[in-house]
Amino acid sequence: MKFIVSSQVLLKSLQSISGVLSTNSTLPILDNFLFQLEDDVLKVTASDIETTMTVMVQMVMSESEGNIAIPAKILMDTLKTFGEIPITFNINLDNQMVELSTDDGKFKLSGFDGNEFPMSPEMEATSEISIKAEILEQAISKTIFATGNDELRPVMMGVNFEFTMEGMILVGTDAHKLVKYTQKSVLSESEDKFVVPKKPLIQLKNILGKTLDEVHVKYNKVNALFEFDNYTLICRLVDSKYPNYEAVIPKGNPNTLIVDRVQLLNKIRRVSFFANQSTNQIRLSITGQELVLSAEDLDFTNEARERLNCSYQGTDLDIGFNSKFLIEMLNNLSNEEVMLELSTPGRAGLLLPVNPEPTDEEILMLVMPIMLNN
Repeated sequence: MKFIVSSQVLLKSLQSISGVLSTNSTLPILDNFLFQLEDDVLKVTASDIETTMTVMVQMVMSESEGNIAIPAKILMDTLKTFGEIPITFNINLDNQMVELSTDDGKFKLSGFDGNEFPMSPEMEATSEISIKAEILEQAISKTIFATGNDELRPVMMGVNFEFTMEGMILVGTDAHKLVKYTQKSVLSESEDKFVVPKKPLIQLKNILGKTLDEVHVKYNKVNALFEFDNYTLICRLVDSKYPNYEAVIPKGNPNTLIVDRVQLLNKIRRVSFFANQSTNQIRLSITGQELVLSAEDLDFTNEARERLNCSYQGTDLDIGFNSKFLIEMLNNLSNEEVMLELSTPGRAGLLLPVNPEPTDEEILMLVMPIMLNN
């Protein structure tokens, strides 16, 4: 098995799928990339059993087919030290020895039998839909930050995908904050829903921004497959029912506040430096057309207060929120103005972008309040 490839082309391809590699795998073979040479096509695969990602790598030359598992760390570390040069891979499939040759050097390392590498799952009885890469990347970016990290509740560590005849809906929540993203331009003839874990979505998000291709999504009850450009990603879906998120979204909030997003973000960030670092609590006091943001840390006698003009309809209100959640949400919006819908200090608040014109995209962000100590 022999092929010649550009060092930088190979390195970029390996880096793009290396996020799949597991740091604490019980299967040593998964510390390797699987190289498969077939019909003058080089396929490189990384897997952690749950998620498998494959990239097709452009070669300069190839001869004789085969497959081999090559240790990921030493290969990537070596490639990082080269400039843009051709590298020849000469692989002896009888003893699994891999020889890398450049104009100035030779490097040998032991590989492993490629047949020991876990096979990608077969996708049977699938449904299919195509989504523009830009739209899918946007949808993932806007929801993934709201997912949880509690391994006892794996369903909260994923994003809920829903395909409907009215549009595509993605939801992420960790029970303290929730984001519902709707894209009305992605229509499906059948109604389906499934939960994709966070890890493969991070992989997708990192690569989708570099392509203008359509993403072909195939899914069944067990796995989802995403195919675009020269990449294929297959992941196991979360085997749990997603919580009924519509039930927690408050309807008909009587108090609405419209404010400049960047000003609000900067003032919350500044005030939050003076908040208690365990609760990150800040107080929003709204009276008339004025919003006052305040925070204090009694342990260090720190306190901060900032005011901001706003457009407000409703009764005067004092409500507390975790500043980290508000900062994350405001950072994931791009509109000039945002609307905060509130009812009482004990009920969730909704953060919505203010769009001057109608769009196919709808974003609703929910944040749970913190009870204030008066």
